[in-house]
Amino acid sequence: MNMSYLPAEWHKQSLIQLTWPHKGTDWAYMLDEVETCFLNIAYEILKRQNLMVVAPEPFSIGDRIEAHGGNVKNLTVSTAKTNDTWARDHAFITMLKEDGTPLLLDFCFNGWGMKFAANYDNQINSTLYYKCKALTGEYVFHRDFVLEGGSIESDGKGTLLTTEECLLAKNRNEKSKEEIENYLKETFHLQQVLWLKHGYLAGDDTDSHVDTLARLCPDDTIAYVQCTDATDEHYAELAAMEEELKAFRTLEGKPYRLLALPMADAVYDEDGERLPATYANFLIMNEAVLYPTYRQPENDARAKEVLAEAFPGREIVGIDCTALIKQHGSLHCVTMQYPEGVY
Repeated sequence: MNMSYLPAEWHKQSLIQLTWPHKGTDWAYMLDEVETCFLNIAYEILKRQNLMVVAPEPFSIGDRIEAHGGNVKNLTVSTAKTNDTWARDHAFITMLKEDGTPLLLDFCFNGWGMKFAANYDNQINSTLYYKCKALTGEYVFHRDFVLEGGSIESDGKGTLLTTEECLLAKNRNEKSKEEIENYLKETFHLQQVLWLKHGYLAGDDTDSHVDTLARLCPDDTIAYVQCTDATDEHYAELAAMEEELKAFRTLEGKPYRLLALPMADAVYDEDGERLPATYANFLIMNEAVLYPTYRQPENDARAKEVLAEAFPGREIVGIDCTALIKQHGSLHCVTMQYPEGVY
C-alpha cells in the first residue's frame, strides 16, 4: 500500500502561497500599510523560491512586486474571489504519498468559528485546482470537517501538535476529543497527537492556534513562547504550557529539546486592545526562516538567535509585521507552503 503522510513544514517545498489584501477585506482602512508588509514578504520569498499570489483582481500585483525588487520569474498570480488574506487557514493542507504524489486536502474554513465571513475563502482551493489549474496533485474532499492549517503542527514522522482550545471548540466540529483525535490519526496517518491544554495570546481570534504558541522544529525540537514577566496576564498560562511541553515525549520516548522564544512586549491597537504579537509565527522555507519582528530591537534580536539555534544552516530573516498584528495575525498566518511535487 502506498501510504501517505503529512510532511513537516521544513520538508522540501515547491512554492508558498500568499492571498493578497484588497479593498474588499478588513485591511481597507490601512491597505497601503499592509501591502508594504506583503511586498516585503513576497520579496524575501521570491529571492529564494516560487511564490503563488491569489487575488480577485491580480492584474497589477506582479508589477508592484517587480517594482519592489521582487524576482517575478518565480511568481505565479492566480485569480479567485477572497474574503481575507489568511492563507494558512483557508489553503490546502498537503500530504504526500510515499511515491511523492501530493494529496491536496480541502478542509472547511468557517472564519474561526463563524466569527468572520469565509464564503469566498472556502472556494479558493477548488478554484485554484479546477479552474486555474495552479497546483499539481490529487484533490481530496474534506469540506465536511473544519480545520485550519495554523491549528496543527506536524513533524513528518507521525506526531501532530495542537491545542485543545481550538480543535475542541464547539464552533468548529462539535465532536469529542476522542473523536477528533481518531479523525486526525486516520486522516493524516498519525501515531500520536500531542494536545496542549494551556497557552493563549490576548487578541487572538483563532481560539489559540498552535502556531502562535509552540512550533515543531527539526531534530525533535519545539520552539515556544516563554513569558518571564510575572505581572503579564499570560504568565500563568504560558508557564503551564511550558510544563506540558516538558512532559511531552517523542515516539521514541525521549523528551523534546525546548527552545524558548521571547514574549513580545505588549502591543495595543487604537482602542487599547492588546494585539497577539508572537515570535512563534515564523515561516520555514527551503533555505531560510522568515520571522515576524515588532520594532522591539532586543526581543527581535533574541528571537533571531533562538531560531538560528533551531534551524542551523538556514538564513534567519526578520520582517516587520506590526501591520499584520493590527488584524490579529502575523507572518505564518498569511502564508502556506506546499511540498515538492505540487508545482
